[in-house]
Amino acid sequence: MAERTTSRKQEPLERLSTLDTIPTRRTLDRYESRPTQDAAEVLDLPYGTLNDTADMTEFTEETAAGIIPKRTISRITGKEEEHELVTFKIEDPENPKNWSKAYKWYCTMVVALTCFVVALASSIITADLEGPAEEFHVSHEVTLVTITVFVIGFGVGPLVFAPCSELFGRKPVYVITLGLAVIFIIPCAVAQNIGTLIVCRLIDGIAFSAPMTLVGGTLADLWRNEERAVPMAAFSAAPFIGPAIGPLVGGYLANAGGWRWLYWLQLILAAVCWLLLLLTVPETYAPALLKKRAQKLRKETGVQSYVTEQELDTRPFADRLRIFLIRPLQLLFLEPIVLFISLYMSVLYGLLYMFFVAYPVVYQAGKGWGRGSTGLMFIPLAIGVILSACCAPFVNKHYLRLCARAPNGKPPAEARLIPMMYSCWFIPVGLFIFAWTSYPSLSYWGPMMGGFPVGFGFIFLYNSANNYLVDTYQHQAASALAAKTCIRSFWGASTVLFTEQMYNTLGYQWASSLLAFIALACCLIPYVFYFRGAAIRKYSKFAFSDDDETTVQGAEKV
Repeated sequence: MAERTTSRKQEPLERLSTLDTIPTRRTLDRYESRPTQDAAEVLDLPYGTLNDTADMTEFTEETAAGIIPKRTISRITGKEEEHELVTFKIEDPENPKNWSKAYKWYCTMVVALTCFVVALASSIITADLEGPAEEFHVSHEVTLVTITVFVIGFGVGPLVFAPCSELFGRKPVYVITLGLAVIFIIPCAVAQNIGTLIVCRLIDGIAFSAPMTLVGGTLADLWRNEERAVPMAAFSAAPFIGPAIGPLVGGYLANAGGWRWLYWLQLILAAVCWLLLLLTVPETYAPALLKKRAQKLRKETGVQSYVTEQELDTRPFADRLRIFLIRPLQLLFLEPIVLFISLYMSVLYGLLYMFFVAYPVVYQAGKGWGRGSTGLMFIPLAIGVILSACCAPFVNKHYLRLCARAPNGKPPAEARLIPMMYSCWFIPVGLFIFAWTSYPSLSYWGPMMGGFPVGFGFIFLYNSANNYLVDTYQHQAASALAAKTCIRSFWGASTVLFTEQMYNTLGYQWASSLLAFIALACCLIPYVFYFRGAAIRKYSKFAFSDDDETTVQGAEKV
């Protein structure tokens, strides 16, 4: 695939087309335009798996006739050929965006529940790591590897599942990967040695990463730009509530039934989600639906000109997949915005998994508590996550006001950093509270309430980082997010291996303070990019930069 240079001024996405495309004539084929101005829709069109001459209007417009004429040059004969790009018709009931709100909400809650279960599976086993250590006669550090390999899988899976979803659709990837995850939970529950547990947890981590990778695209498939704020807020909480609830549920369950029931519960919940996705949630990805429609039209009419852009692209799958595997590394090491935003998210992700070790150290080792009671201490963290999710629509309204003030209706990408600039301080504040109230002689309320500001800040930071990367890299956004996910997961996986030793060496107070100081230093990152991000983007090979773009400060003053 040729390099997609986005550092020049670009036309609106609804006008991007090949030179040989015949424009849709409004006088004959009246259509309602669905321009993809929202960053999430830019991300979830198949830019990564199509060549640079593909006409994306096929996926973003509804036409009266259900087709857009297109001429191409045959690679075999060298002659001009006429095709009919299949589109949705106006108010087409097969277009997921035209489904009833009740059904769209049902699909949203199913995928959000799936993400919650995946996140729960990553943390619930921390409630009883001593059980497998005693049964298999291994050290506590070895049992921590079961968490590490699972989170490593979170970083590896998206590199493959993201392009697969663009090529084959959302549902096949959901069903196959989640079904695989369900199967490999069973060996974990009946494992007779630590090796089985580690290997199967790695496979589960890779397979479970698919729902986390695809859910944002699924919501973009279902909801129009102006409707998406609340559904995205509902989803945003799921990946963070899961890890917070996991130790709470797992603590009491392990006490009652032993460590194997932590896996049986995962199996039950994952199987329910798999059945819901298989039986009640249809395909939502527009390119996959239109490809199926084109195949049906060719079969019914015998006319072979009905095609989609994906069918016109004859490049081998390996060539398209290579872009997804190489481009994230290019962005990570060549783009300072991707590098430092990824490092910041890695620090936050590492803090989340450090808490799964730090809480037992403070409450079980320090205060002599049981596993169930220690799990209750995660409740303020979960409440903070839920409250921040409830605030997400207000953040979106603020961004829409900036859009209304901007000269071209689109503020600079740095406007996405404003929530991050306010919320970044919650993390170190919460960590300092957790640190200096963790003396065994002090009340349990101090460390417990330290989790509230940490949980409250997570979603603001997470969403702002994702939106900034998407707005900055647009067509390259999938690769930018894959790079962030990869480095974040590898760091989060490694932190659990040394957290306990760090707390034993530095002491409860200074170990948590070290984390707080690191989080405090990271607060500089959104401020640097807020003021200097536009200048950095102008010199970037991959980032979007408009020559007429105003600074974010200028946009706010308009």
